[in-house]
Amino acid sequence: MNPIWHEHYPPGIPTDITDEAQAYSSLVELFEESCARFVRHSAYVSMGVRLTYGELDEASRCFAAWLQSIGVKKGDRIALMMPNLLQYPICLFGAWRAGAVVVNTNPLYTPTELEHQLVDSGAEIIVIAENFAHTLQKTLPKTNIKHIVVTTVGDMLGTVKGGITNLVVRHVKKLIPPYSLPGALRFTDILVKGRRCGYQRPALDHGDLACLQYTGGTTGVAKGAMLTHGNMVANVCQAHAWVRPHVKEGEECIVTALPLYHIFALTANCLTFLKLGGNNLLILNPRDIPAFVKSLSKTRFTAITGVNTLFNALLNNPGFAKLDFSGMKLALGGGMAVQQTVAERWLKTTGAPLTQAYGLTETSPAVTINPLDRRDFNGSIGLPVPSTEVVIRGNDSTDLGIGEVGEICIRGPQVSPGYWNRPEETQGAYDKDGFFRSGDIGLMDEQGYIYIKDRKKDMIVVSGFNVYPNEVEAVAVEHPDIIEAAAVGVPDEHSGEAVKLYVITRNKALTEQEVIEHCRSKLTRYKCPKSVEFRDDLPRSNVGKILRRELRDEQA
Repeated sequence: MNPIWHEHYPPGIPTDITDEAQAYSSLVELFEESCARFVRHSAYVSMGVRLTYGELDEASRCFAAWLQSIGVKKGDRIALMMPNLLQYPICLFGAWRAGAVVVNTNPLYTPTELEHQLVDSGAEIIVIAENFAHTLQKTLPKTNIKHIVVTTVGDMLGTVKGGITNLVVRHVKKLIPPYSLPGALRFTDILVKGRRCGYQRPALDHGDLACLQYTGGTTGVAKGAMLTHGNMVANVCQAHAWVRPHVKEGEECIVTALPLYHIFALTANCLTFLKLGGNNLLILNPRDIPAFVKSLSKTRFTAITGVNTLFNALLNNPGFAKLDFSGMKLALGGGMAVQQTVAERWLKTTGAPLTQAYGLTETSPAVTINPLDRRDFNGSIGLPVPSTEVVIRGNDSTDLGIGEVGEICIRGPQVSPGYWNRPEETQGAYDKDGFFRSGDIGLMDEQGYIYIKDRKKDMIVVSGFNVYPNEVEAVAVEHPDIIEAAAVGVPDEHSGEAVKLYVITRNKALTEQEVIEHCRSKLTRYKCPKSVEFRDDLPRSNVGKILRRELRDEQA
């Protein structure tokens, strides 16, 4: 194929990153190199407390040593279930340094969702913020978890500040539901134990698994995308090559509002800025926009990543425009479509363009990024990153020409080898020549820019998080009064899209609120329907299949 996009790369960006990626045997080697180079530089800041690269190196080594002391070996799975706390990078890099596979777990999961992920992954260890320990308690008997580590918001904030923070969280704001996890260990005790344990770095290479990143399936069952050290090292090098002309090593501060357990923030913020020796400003609760803006006012930041809804919420806060944007170099939007009105307002307010990118869990995630020196918003998802091939294919897997609409297919070193313990799903996701079938419909223009037109699958994107209709529908019909249900995405000014549920019921007294509450008992809140419409019937194909597209078209 002819990579026409290479001719339109900005100056200084290589077309291939193979040699750079091969220089690192694993993410552990990349991490240790940065810790040695930037030992005294700030790596993370949370609630005003700084963690240097040297301190991160020591703490993660202690965690790795403790894991090895309890018998963790290469390939064992460890679940991390916490928001953006300093403990997350310590456990993340500590797990990798022990040779373990990280299972990133959304803290907002319901017991049903958590049980599936823990059982499916085979995780035997979990580190969990105590705010969510009650969820683990409900599902624990059905899992293979043998070791539980509980952490608090204040664990890494120092004795005085940490103690006060925990007091406020527990007794003033009452954010810790009662729980009982006999035998659970405290995170702070683990680090103390780890200092007394010996550590031996395992032999890792590009073929070893680094993460199981769970994503929805067409059947509604979440499946673990296997991301190897090679996949993630390659994607870090690809992203690094793209941003390198615009930043300086050891001098950048990136705002990390998206959760680090999400693949976008994990690769873009945690890992790419690790390679740059950058500082991550962790935002614990990005939904609290006034507090978020207050945090930004105390730090001179140079970069930020987020989803469209986050940028829009910041712009709508009167205090945001008063911040100092003199150091602002780049803003990267992904996870969902960036709206042109938001991009234009962002440029006018901050002086920096809001650059749209595109990726998937299965691609570690970056596939395309717009040039960072473009100040105009062109509506595209950008050009393929170095060492990446993108083709547009028809239903018969033949390559289509410039401007023709088909499925976006990707091949490159960042593409996952498949799904954990799901060979049939894996086989169906790749063409015979190794291209991953994204499920997104789009086209390529004469310069190599990609434009998304529609989604082949009926996925709904709520604030950057994927919601699969089958999962919502399966939960809905568990209600004894619901005969059939269809979930579709409808436009929403706050979240981009929201879930709307169409219901056929046998009980005419059933209310919208009752249906929503039923779904909330089994689904994470963003997956739950925001509205419910009762119907006598639903549009169907000639074989009786419900046609969600017709329901979506009604909203247009």
